Amino acid sequence: MGKRTICGFSRPDGFIRFARRQRIEDKALCEAVARAEKGLVDADLGGGVIKQRIARSGEGRSGGFRSIVLFRSGERAFFVYGFAKNVRDNIRSDELSAFKELAGEMFGYDDDAIAKALETGAIVEVKCDEQNLSK
Repeated sequence: MGKRTICGFSRPDGFIRFARRQRIEDKALCEAVARAEKGLVDADLGGGVIKQRIARSGEGRSGGFRSIVLFRSGERAFFVYGFAKNVRDNIRSDELSAFKELAGEMFGYDDDAIAKALETGAIVEVKCDEQNLSK
């Protein structure tokens, strides 16, 4: 685990359910993180929270999905929220505040705490090979 761990929250209203419903492949999540690692962040919302675009399958990113990611370069990325661009434009300020608070909490977790969260199913790890992450 450790560096470049990419996770999504699996609670019923979490990102994993959204991604499955929208048929977002793990490769698309890996590519979103790879872009962020290169400094290609769609929107830096502060406090370890970024917004990244994810392409719809067979289409470009501009008309696709938006994801809220708790991101710390070279360490971890947690996909916490997703939405289609045609459903809403952005997140509310109270949601952003909650995501920033969550980022502080999640980045405080050590590898053991992350392993426990994975074991209980609270988060799900997305496996990315180095080829996908270095695009």
